[in-house]
Amino acid sequence: MTDKKHTTAGQFNLGRIVSTRGAVSALDPDDLLKALSRHAAGDWGEVGSEDWAENELSIREGFRLLSSYRDRNGTKFWIITEADRSATTFLLPEEY
Repeated sequence: MTDKKHTTAGQFNLGRIVSTRGAVSALDPDDLLKALSRHAAGDWGEVGSEDWAENELSIREGFRLLSSYRDRNGTKFWIITEADRSATTFLLPEEY
């Protein structure tokens, strides 16, 4: 397991928080809020080391951010913050 350094909370704006229909119907709201808190703190969840490094670069350069988590039932979901920081979206991978 790679040691992953977390970014400092508040380094980027989340913009408008939105969710796809699939994510709303499949996921518990408490799990979404916990994951959003992790995402905002720079804990990218289950992304690979390359995506983790890309997110760290994206914080500095203003690119899109991607996190991957699992809910209490093991359902995988993503959180994406747009490059312009206008929106952060919860979605299931198959909805991408």
